[in-house]
Amino acid sequence: MKFSVDKQNGLVVYELLEEKLTSLNAPILKSELVLANAEGFKNVVVDLDKVRFVDSSGLSALLIGHRLCKDEKGIFGLCGLNDSVKNLLKISQLEDVLHVYSTQHDATEAINKKKKK
Repeated sequence: MKFSVDKQNGLVVYELLEEKLTSLNAPILKSELVLANAEGFKNVVVDLDKVRFVDSSGLSALLIGHRLCKDEKGIFGLCGLNDSVKNLLKISQLEDVLHVYSTQHDATEAINKKKKK
């Protein structure tokens, strides 16, 4: 799986550079999220701007990230979702569970503001 990682000020930003988040590459994302959590990062943003399709394994990886952050009283944010991915969250009834932002900038700003409270 191709992705970039930016770790700063207690926040990790993963920018996925693949068009699909599926059973073929979701385990790599899960491992990365678990590793970041083990390193003490409780706030994570996953930028899905380049992702056009997510299957159930990809959704599972995202939910694991959400749970890990929530368990540590942190925030797991998603950004850059296309209509297909937004629809998957809606069908899965997760649109009100996951924190979804338009852009990576919006996500990091919102999380940094919440961290200061």
